[in-house]
Amino acid sequence: MTTTVTDFALRELATFRSPSGCALSIYLDLDPSSTPTITAAEKRFNALLTTAEKKARGNGCRALRDDLGRIKAWWRDEFVRDGARGVAVFSSSADGLFRALPLPESAGDAVHLGPRLLVTPLASQLGDDGSLVAFVSRERGTLYRVEAGRLVEVLDASEEQPGRHDQGGWSQANYQRHIEHLVLQHLKTVGVELDRTVRRSGSPPIVVVASEETRAELERELSHEVRSAIVGWTTAEAHASPSELLRLARVFFVEERARAENDVLERWREAAGRGERSAAGWKQVLDEVSDGRVEVLLLPTGTNRQVWECPECGRVSADGGKCPLDGTKLQNAQDGVDASIHQVLAHGGSFVWLDPGALPDDAPAALLRY
Repeated sequence: MTTTVTDFALRELATFRSPSGCALSIYLDLDPSSTPTITAAEKRFNALLTTAEKKARGNGCRALRDDLGRIKAWWRDEFVRDGARGVAVFSSSADGLFRALPLPESAGDAVHLGPRLLVTPLASQLGDDGSLVAFVSRERGTLYRVEAGRLVEVLDASEEQPGRHDQGGWSQANYQRHIEHLVLQHLKTVGVELDRTVRRSGSPPIVVVASEETRAELERELSHEVRSAIVGWTTAEAHASPSELLRLARVFFVEERARAENDVLERWREAAGRGERSAAGWKQVLDEVSDGRVEVLLLPTGTNRQVWECPECGRVSADGGKCPLDGTKLQNAQDGVDASIHQVLAHGGSFVWLDPGALPDDAPAALLRY
């Protein structure tokens, strides 16, 4: 089964650093258009391992032999394609790391060997995964999470309610009040479960599918955290399928993502115009991410350049020379975007991708904490 690329997983991988400098990252393209058969996948996989072996010999990483053996065993005994369009494998036997992630979309082919893991291909796949869709009615209370481009049920708080007709010796008015009380209790339960899930998940965006009547009743039962996380309300047929619900919700997720990106860009423009808490251009941004001052890193899609990195502390720079902190000679890191994302996530910041042309010279920019 394909794996959801979550912000938590990305941060966990981005903060890993191998003291031996022998952490291996492998990305394998399994898109049917480029890798249609098992034979094609095997050929592509073996070619990547050959590349990894050559890099290991060049870097003197003896422990990589164990990593390659572990990866081969996983591929042979554990990997199930099951719709995966890509694979990411991270391994550093010297540091007790092994992580294999079948991906919902292809991240291309890549082999990276060094003290840190290659995370940029994963960072490009965050998308809507992890977002929530709640389908709520007077009886139904189903919560789904977006995983690998589809809805996966994570909670069912549905409760069958009595019909709205006279029962035994009950007066119609009393019986109706009884029904309304049960519905209210049901919506309270849904509200509590939503709150728990949202808090555990880090307040991802939520789209709620409910009738206008149910919405008015449900909103009163929602916590501030849940209400703040809701990015859209819509309606659907009572028996709408998960794929239909996702189609309805995706419109709101796309709008929310665009709104968030635009808000960040406007915040940066205002801060830069005032000369406050902002950075622009590779040199300044790399210095700020290394100092842990970046709140949000703004990255134009397609931008990149060679940078330099300290093998001891991980500090990155637009220029070569020695690390200003410990005097260690800086090493060529090639991928400036990946190095920047590592630093930002390691210091608790975040990042957004922007369309080309949104920033001056298509170079990174940043909003700073102080």
